Amino acid sequence: MLVIMRDHASQAEIDHVVSLLHEAGAEAHLSHGEVKTIIGVIGEREVMYALDLEGLEGVEHVVRVLKPYKLVSRDFQAHDTVITVGTATVGGGAFAVIAGPCSIESEEQMMATARAVKAAGATMLRGGAYKPRTSPYAFQGMGLQGLKLLRAAGDDVGLPVVTEVLDVRDAETVAEWADVLQVGARNMQNFMMLDELGTLRRPILLKRGLSATIEEVLSAAEYVLKGGNRDVMLCERGIRTFETYTRNTLDLAAVAALKTLTHLPIIVDPSHATGRRELIAPMCRAAVATGADGVMVEVHIDPEHARCDGPQSLRPDEFEALVDDITPLVTLEGRTFGRA
Repeated sequence: MLVIMRDHASQAEIDHVVSLLHEAGAEAHLSHGEVKTIIGVIGEREVMYALDLEGLEGVEHVVRVLKPYKLVSRDFQAHDTVITVGTATVGGGAFAVIAGPCSIESEEQMMATARAVKAAGATMLRGGAYKPRTSPYAFQGMGLQGLKLLRAAGDDVGLPVVTEVLDVRDAETVAEWADVLQVGARNMQNFMMLDELGTLRRPILLKRGLSATIEEVLSAAEYVLKGGNRDVMLCERGIRTFETYTRNTLDLAAVAALKTLTHLPIIVDPSHATGRRELIAPMCRAAVATGADGVMVEVHIDPEHARCDGPQSLRPDEFEALVDDITPLVTLEGRTFGRA
């Protein structure tokens, strides 16, 4: 349920509504606009609907929301969420370029890649310290040592760092070293982890599951926002279909749809979506056109010898050409790269 307050409702009127909701056992989440405040209400539906909220001072009207997600919806917050991470900004017209290797392999590899992507125009540095692999015999990442290398590389070039958290038990440790915590496709519906991430004060990059619907990815994001963490980015990384030429099928229609449904920033990952180096640049151009708030691409200094996802990793010169390629499109769409 959403309680829409009148324009310029007083703080006392807002506090009174919130107090009544708490007495009824409901949670109240406030979204403050320039002239209007919206209160998102979460609780037992029958109890909430029995309250005579529309008769209270300062209340304009009450909206019964039937969707399973509320806090992530445009009904709750009409304006775009803008997330600031160190020197980077995402959303509200600020376009992010997140780049780096699929997995952190060595100090030399990480430092060289970080310097290359920074020079080419990246706004954030990514790298996998913990790797979820289908085969138990594949490279599983460097763990804590990799986190430290990623942090050192980010500090060296002045970029905030993004890395994946695989287990709820590692969330606080990863948060100590990373600026943005990524939830991978396999963990999109790991609700215990999403609850925990809602309590952390680190931005979350939530990837869409391999077969997840739009409603399911929004509901997953709702878990994080419900916990109090409003800094969530959604990531379209392709869904599993019958097509075998590409690694997955990049659902750009979902990007356009999500922009109408949620205020959260939307990032597109063409590397995992296509699995093919030659398709990344055209998919990045398409992502800009569909309204995405950023792209995340894999970059490796030596893809042929990468321990993970070499065929979908760009070389540094190819990444530089990509940024040059999309820059006019970003400008044409009225946006700017979100870097300090």
